[in-house]
Amino acid sequence: MLKRNLWKIVFSVAVIGFCAWALFPIQDRPFVDYATSSVTAKSTEFKALIKEADARRINGQSPSIFVALKEIANERRIDLASQFFPQFNLGATKNIERRNTIVLDHLLKQSKGKLQLGLDLRGGVGFTLELDEKATAASTSSESEKKEKLTKAIEILDARFNAGGVSEPIIRPVGENRIEVQLPGVNTRDNPEIIDQIKRPAILSFRLVHEQIQPSQTRPTDIPPGYELMWIDEESRETGDAYRVFYVVKQRPEMTGGNIDGAQAHPDQYGSRWEVHINFNSAGAKEFGDLTTANPGRLMGIVLDGKLYSAPRINEPITGGRCQITGNFDQREAETLAKALNNPLDVPLVVKEQYEVGPSLAEDAISSGLRASIIGTALVAAFMITFYSVGGLVAVGTLAINILIIFALLTNVFHATLTLPGIAGIVLTIGMAVDANILIFERMREELAAGKSLSTANQSGYMKALTTILDAHFVQLIICGIMIWLGTGPIKGFGVTLLIGVLSTLFSVLITAHLVLEVFIEKEWIKKITMRRMLKDIHVDFIKFGKPAFIASWIVVVLGIAVVFMKGEKIYGIDFAGGDVVSVQFNERIDTAKIRQVAKDAGVAEISPTYVSAIGGGSEILKIEAPEGKSDIVLAAVQKAYPNAALVKIGENHIGASIGKEIELNALLAVGVSMLTILAYIAFRFEFGFGIGAMFSSLHDILMTIGIFVLCGHQFSAPMVAAILCIAGYSINETVVVFDRIREELRDNPTGSLRVIVNSAINKVFARTIMTATTTFLAALSLYVFGSGVLKDIAFTFLVGILTSTFSAIFIAAQVFYWWHKGDRKHVEKHQDVKPTYEWAGSSKASQ
Repeated sequence: MLKRNLWKIVFSVAVIGFCAWALFPIQDRPFVDYATSSVTAKSTEFKALIKEADARRINGQSPSIFVALKEIANERRIDLASQFFPQFNLGATKNIERRNTIVLDHLLKQSKGKLQLGLDLRGGVGFTLELDEKATAASTSSESEKKEKLTKAIEILDARFNAGGVSEPIIRPVGENRIEVQLPGVNTRDNPEIIDQIKRPAILSFRLVHEQIQPSQTRPTDIPPGYELMWIDEESRETGDAYRVFYVVKQRPEMTGGNIDGAQAHPDQYGSRWEVHINFNSAGAKEFGDLTTANPGRLMGIVLDGKLYSAPRINEPITGGRCQITGNFDQREAETLAKALNNPLDVPLVVKEQYEVGPSLAEDAISSGLRASIIGTALVAAFMITFYSVGGLVAVGTLAINILIIFALLTNVFHATLTLPGIAGIVLTIGMAVDANILIFERMREELAAGKSLSTANQSGYMKALTTILDAHFVQLIICGIMIWLGTGPIKGFGVTLLIGVLSTLFSVLITAHLVLEVFIEKEWIKKITMRRMLKDIHVDFIKFGKPAFIASWIVVVLGIAVVFMKGEKIYGIDFAGGDVVSVQFNERIDTAKIRQVAKDAGVAEISPTYVSAIGGGSEILKIEAPEGKSDIVLAAVQKAYPNAALVKIGENHIGASIGKEIELNALLAVGVSMLTILAYIAFRFEFGFGIGAMFSSLHDILMTIGIFVLCGHQFSAPMVAAILCIAGYSINETVVVFDRIREELRDNPTGSLRVIVNSAINKVFARTIMTATTTFLAALSLYVFGSGVLKDIAFTFLVGILTSTFSAIFIAAQVFYWWHKGDRKHVEKHQDVKPTYEWAGSSKASQ
């Protein structure tokens, strides 16, 4: 047994070990504490420097100890690496300022916890940006073009800061020519380069250098027409001393960076400096190849935002579509530059305001959300242990591994920020994750009832459930891939999160859980697994009720969609429709939960109150976001409820949608492509009639969930889009369970009619379908009962989706399959494929 399972043991230990290591440290450590603990030489002198840096911060000379320490070290030419941190290998870097930057940036980065919280839980930093009026006026001729540039700038900023869709920033238009950017877990005191990353246009050009006027450390006096003087700041690799090399460069570029396909930051060959590697698309590669072919031996200046960074000599034609920008970059600067190059702005942006943003959720809302998540997880665990005893304990143990993998990959690999809706999504993923365990346990129950030993039942139950689990999860993986491919913003982020959840479930259930259970049984540490039942065996003619159920459900769908069209724009919340934000001064702080309650009592359910304070000083103000035309109603209600707070309105702005039309269209496109993919995959793996049934049931579940959601008075927000898209994945999971049993019945019962086959299959999986739905339902129910605000909306969506998915697997998917084949088994057998045998399935059986 050990030899057979050695690879599982090694693989499981390696994955669990990596994920445990990747999550440490979970929370931020104070920079001073971490830096002091990392000192390996002259610790007393370093503590004195820290004390002096803190004095600068207190006196207002520096914004933080981090900045003050860098200033003191640079002013006194103190080499922090050699004096206090000799363990850091800085390669050939000699410049003291650069060495200090590398050391302090590394210490700051390492002091940060892997688990970063979002704007709703922790707050962050905010900026108000404005289109540069001169640049905009020069490049636009109408208000529509100006609005188009504003929209484009928002898309570019979102791509810079939320490329994976998991960072959860807020980026939206404010007024006619401004953009609001709120970034979670960031502060400008220690990260001043964030401002450059926000507003940098990243306009790249390639310009030829004058052939006769050679580069020199001496500034030339005569500049020919059509050329300009530019320079590169260099430093000696021997001494680290800085010097400047002057170049005479063409004003008119030979080529621009409009055809960049991607930019990445890489260390140089010495490992001490960083550079940016650029890949061109096919058009850019040809243009760059033609440019280098036509100018052999010439120096070509690489200019970014008007600054010359390098001027390499063209020794040979470069036709591979690649080039690099070198310069005195550290890692931060190179990564910032690469992000900007990947998403260049059409027009420059001017920073008008910088402010710190408090958490958008009150302490009680955060506490209730976390409490609801814990209760939901506990309910799922209790359910599994109650019905499957020792097997349930194993499932709960591997569930912990599942959670560990999800958090580790999200935080360490994808650098996601954790929001309350994100936590809710993970809880719901937990509910769905145990479905695979239930499928295996229910198959084991059948094998034990047939008189097989516990060891044989474990192996046989696992193998019989394997195909169903793989099919269901593979379709979910395809849907995730479509969301990541076609989606942007929250849709792409949800695709990433769900992808991690599906992969971690497959690993924890199919490898780790099966390994643990097999070892326990074969070592006879477990001699019996008590399995309780939620429902007894049933014998219902589901085909008989198929048409009435189908018609009734689609009446509900049509009614819901009709209400959607009747309400029009009213179904959209602030995330989609925009709204107003009112700025308020106050004498007494009011808890944001109380403000939400007052607004709700006044008939305005969706608001977002946050406290912000200007960076560098200034009093704290309250900002209240509300639907368009509702801000005055909310303010008046809060003024009346809390007169002692002395609320005074000092400004109001219209805010645009944080989810643009492009994201809406991408969401619809993702749903459409997902439906076609489900059809194609199920048709390939099962048969075309199965594919039609799966597509119909998934579409039914999405439309019904949307319809009931709107009928009950809810509005769409960013998390709702992700929750509704999740229904497609959950729906196919339930449908595949039914289809797999129908396919098995067709093989095992060669003389039964199609009606008998379909009814028999549904009757046999009915109990386990209810069981798998119950675990996710319990998780969603706890969020709905004990959560508040957006958690209730997410939970409500899932409660509806779980019910509709369970219903549609039986009364939509199976019935459509039956009708497609006109109730004739022979029609199925013309197209029926043979149930596949996976290579590892055959090898596993052989090894028993």
